[in-house]
Amino acid sequence: MLDILVLYYSRHGATAELARQVARGVDGVAGARARLRTVPALAGGAGDVPQEGAPYATHDDLRECAGLVLGSPVRFGNMAAPLMAFFDSTSALWLTGVLAGKPAGAFTSGSTLHGGQETTPLGMLLPLLHHGMLIVGLPFTEPALSGTAGGGTPYGASRVVRDGGSRVLADAERQLAQALGKRVASVALRTSSSGA
Repeated sequence: MLDILVLYYSRHGATAELARQVARGVDGVAGARARLRTVPALAGGAGDVPQEGAPYATHDDLRECAGLVLGSPVRFGNMAAPLMAFFDSTSALWLTGVLAGKPAGAFTSGSTLHGGQETTPLGMLLPLLHHGMLIVGLPFTEPALSGTAGGGTPYGASRVVRDGGSRVLADAERQLAQALGKRVASVALRTSSSGA
């Protein structure tokens, strides 16, 4: 059974909800299972276990995963600082190349369609490219990508929750998040069995 790490930061729960849908997509692929992890807020500091939700990620989670799907809320068109701080601490992993050749994708949540729904996933892919990961996106063969009126980009799954409110995921957003999880898990299975 291959573990696919679904690693995210979520301040108000919108990105966490999307992460759970990505995990459902991973779990829908025979031979793969999702390992859901988060990172602590910078102000709160890291403890062993958060008070609620997914456990905090460790470098072992990255070493042990066969693939990674990374999620962040939009922060001025970029990933949130706590998630970047986690990747800033991975130099030792970069030196060993432990993530090289593993598939990876990205997802995001924001309050507007034009506030970073495309730039944020692209920005999240930069450290993954430096680690040598294989980038997996969402092709237009996914029908929900052409039909969405909310979130969803070729660069990764996304959702829009306007004005910091809460809203149930739209069907297209849910479908695209699950499709991303399935795609990363499927690529991990293929690359793992081929010895790549």
